[in-house]
Amino acid sequence: MAPSRSAWLLGALAVTVAAALASVAFGVRIVGWADIVDGLTGSEETVSSAAVAKRIPRTLLALVAGAALGLAGAVMQGVTRNPLADPGLLGITQGASLAVVSGMAFFGLTAPSSYVWVAIAGSAAAAVFVWAVGSLGRGGATPLKLALAGAATAAACTSLVSAVLLPRIDVMDSFRFWQIGGVGGASYDRIGLVVPFLVVGALVCLASARGLNSLALGDDVAAGLGQRVGTTRLLAAAGAVTLCGAATAVAGPIGFVGLVVPHLCRLLIGVDHRWLLPASAVTGAALLTSADVIGRVIARPSEVDVGIVTALIGAPFFIWIVRRTKVRAL
Repeated sequence: MAPSRSAWLLGALAVTVAAALASVAFGVRIVGWADIVDGLTGSEETVSSAAVAKRIPRTLLALVAGAALGLAGAVMQGVTRNPLADPGLLGITQGASLAVVSGMAFFGLTAPSSYVWVAIAGSAAAAVFVWAVGSLGRGGATPLKLALAGAATAAACTSLVSAVLLPRIDVMDSFRFWQIGGVGGASYDRIGLVVPFLVVGALVCLASARGLNSLALGDDVAAGLGQRVGTTRLLAAAGAVTLCGAATAVAGPIGFVGLVVPHLCRLLIGVDHRWLLPASAVTGAALLTSADVIGRVIARPSEVDVGIVTALIGAPFFIWIVRRTKVRAL
């Protein structure tokens, strides 16, 4: 008998807890249970317990950023009815990057609190632009036109970021570390800045689950079932953009999480968004936290930024998912 959806979700939670414990335990210095307990209670009497205390905010940031990106990816794929929809492939992440680098270069932004608002604004502007361009012509916003518009927008934003940075060496030095994507500079203050945005965005996305199920049947059918198609799509997209912008502001542009995670969750629990959305959030948290642990272990005593690790894991894993789905369809 195949495992139930509840069993898959509980399994994902267990993997997430294990990844969080590994994130606290492993790094340049491997610590034991006693040091973990001391670090969790705020004691820094030993070097190991002090290391644990510094790893806790990093672990929390990986968890919340991964959950936000996984949930945002699932919602974007539901809104656009495009299996390739992703904050990076639709240009939304690049829009946030362009907004942040423009704020650094032209307005002197240095505080992480300002990054949040600017990144969300940039994400929203990119999303609106992609939707407007994809809606032009006959047939409206089809999945193919949205994918093409998103790819073009991503390329344009990336080029503009380079154009802004080239004459500003001072901005380039501070931006290049943020651009790679990572959670190494985590702090409780930075996490606290984005938590309200993440909570609001997550609640909006989860509340849109039934509406996304209707949209999956097509706009005409959804309207016939009494669904307000435009309102549902707008609210769900707003929640996803908020999640993406807030996560990008605090952790940098991290790719492949929002693309791979929803596909994996669909294989395990199906296409019902009432289950798919929370499963994507939990699985995204597990993936990003595990990638951070891998990046610290394989390059000890240095580390590989989590954005690089997710790309190395996500690309072949996504190819495997596509091939497996194709075989099942035969």
